[in-house]
Amino acid sequence: MPRYRFGSFVLSPRRRLLVRDGCEQPLIPRYFDLLVFLVEHRQEAVNRRQIFDSVWNDVIVSDSALSQAIRTIRRTLGDDSREPRFIRTVSRHGYRFVFAEVLEEEDAAAWPSNGTTAAVTTPLANAEKASGAPVDVDPFEPLLQRVTRVPVDASDEEDQREAAELLHTLGTSEALRRLGTRPRHAFARALLRDVRWDSAQADEVPFLGEPGVFSSALTLAGLRLRRAARIAAARWARASIGGGLAGAIAGTIGGLMLVAAPGSTAPLAVVVVLAFIGTCCGAVGGAGVGAGLSIAEAVARSQRTVALILAAALAGGVVGLAVQWLGRWSLAALVGLRIDIGGGLEGLVIGGAAGLGYAAATSRAEGGLAAPRGRRRLRVAAFTAATCGWAALGLTLAGRPLVGATIHRIAQASHASQATLTPLGRLIGEPDFGPISGAVIGTGEGAIFGLGLAFGLTRRP
Repeated sequence: MPRYRFGSFVLSPRRRLLVRDGCEQPLIPRYFDLLVFLVEHRQEAVNRRQIFDSVWNDVIVSDSALSQAIRTIRRTLGDDSREPRFIRTVSRHGYRFVFAEVLEEEDAAAWPSNGTTAAVTTPLANAEKASGAPVDVDPFEPLLQRVTRVPVDASDEEDQREAAELLHTLGTSEALRRLGTRPRHAFARALLRDVRWDSAQADEVPFLGEPGVFSSALTLAGLRLRRAARIAAARWARASIGGGLAGAIAGTIGGLMLVAAPGSTAPLAVVVVLAFIGTCCGAVGGAGVGAGLSIAEAVARSQRTVALILAAALAGGVVGLAVQWLGRWSLAALVGLRIDIGGGLEGLVIGGAAGLGYAAATSRAEGGLAAPRGRRRLRVAAFTAATCGWAALGLTLAGRPLVGATIHRIAQASHASQATLTPLGRLIGEPDFGPISGAVIGTGEGAIFGLGLAFGLTRRP
């Protein structure tokens, strides 16, 4: 693997180092990978899709994330977007590394004699150069004024993000101390917390114990969700479709088994009915749990696993309660049946299990919404299916009915219904649709739902 020398910089992909005049220049991993990609493809202008597929190949990010990355790399290289020496923007296409004299050399060769890991010049000096502030002028105050003003357009918002990055370079703790409780301090604190993931020199930005903690937290959630709203909405829709397809498959399989079971009098039309019910239940459940997962993944960077579990459980519980109320009201109003059907608790448990499986299988996803490919995507689907299946098994053993058991209860309470699942119980070895039959079918329902949800959620556009 070669290393690259251009201007006063040495870039080593193998050692993952960017060195300038013997001093290491810190970059977060994604931004380092992007710089390497641009240098390796310097003979061409690479479009944004190529960059996303190569650098962010396991997650989905917004276009603004790429703009942020390019801006940070330019600042690290001392480049100017108006008169670029290193990275040029190609309008309506992407970017190109344009420095003419790039020397490739073996990375086994000796590094420059003045050292490669020497301490960087002080963060204060670097930030002063980047912000354009004279050395004898306080560099914090102009940047603090920028991050606390009200942005008027998208360009102003990006300027604020750059100012927040520069404050991290100057020193996070000192920037927070000087920020204090001046007007719009909660917004500025949220912005600093958001941008710290894009700065290799940033420290922690705590909320607890600080003024305006709730306002800062809500502002942070709004910032992240607004930047990822389009992606999150698309994932929510795909999760709903995935859940609906899973429900259709489960309903169809259950209907075919019911028709083919020994002693069954169910007509073939019951397959269509059960497939339709499964589609509706799966789509509604997928929409709820998928929305919770998408929003949590867009908002949470720290404590990601906890956020995904809680959001999926909450969303599943809310949707389950709505379905439970609507189902009970409809049965009582339309056919006079008063049946204790589930929904709220079941949605809470299945949603939480889906969040657990999805979070565990995508724990390495950073900087965007997870979008694994190939075997990794199969692994995510398998994990989510397993946790949902186990959760469904626990619910059925506790006597909580899922879709199949609920249909059986309604059919038993209805006169001359042909949708009772008694033949399935006999097929399994019970005289009626008993606890073993319910556990087997419930586990299958949960696993198939988790599988469809995960496949829909991780589908790349």
